[in-house]
Amino acid sequence: MAKHKPNTIWIDADACPKAIKELVFRVSQRLNISIILVANSYQIIPKSDLIKLIIVDKGFDAADQHIIDLVQIHDVVITSDIPLAAKVIKKKTIALNPRGEIYNENTIGSILSMRDFMKEFYDAGSIKGGPAAFGPKDLKQFADSLNKLLS
Repeated sequence: MAKHKPNTIWIDADACPKAIKELVFRVSQRLNISIILVANSYQIIPKSDLIKLIIVDKGFDAADQHIIDLVQIHDVVITSDIPLAAKVIKKKTIALNPRGEIYNENTIGSILSMRDFMKEFYDAGSIKGGPAAFGPKDLKQFADSLNKLLS
C-alpha cells in the first residue's frame, strides 16, 4: 500500500473510538510519526511533541474541511466519514476507517455509492439502527491495517 512512511497521521477525532486514538498514539511514539487530531471539542491527548490537537468551529464539516485543506500527499487519514475519505484520497493520501478498512482510489467510488444507496433507506425509515458496537475484533483489524500501511 503506502510506499512511503507518512509525514503525518490525521485523525478525524470527534467520532473516533478512544481505543483507536490510544493505539495510534503508541504507534506515533514507536515510529516517530506526527499525529494531528482535528475535532470540534477538546480531546485528552498525551504530552508529546509528535501529537497535536486542533479544535475547529462546530460548523458543519469544519473538521473535515480543515483536514482536506492541510493534508499532504502520502499522509494517512483516519476517519469513518466516507465523503471525507473520498476527498483526501483525491489528494493522494490514504484513508483508513476505525474498523480497519483501507480506502483507496480503487475502492472509494463503490464504497461512496453504497453509502449513498443505504442512506436513502435510513432516511426513509426502512432501516433502523447503525453499525454494530465497536469491539476488540475491530481494534485488531484496525491495528493490522495500520501496521500494513506503515511497514
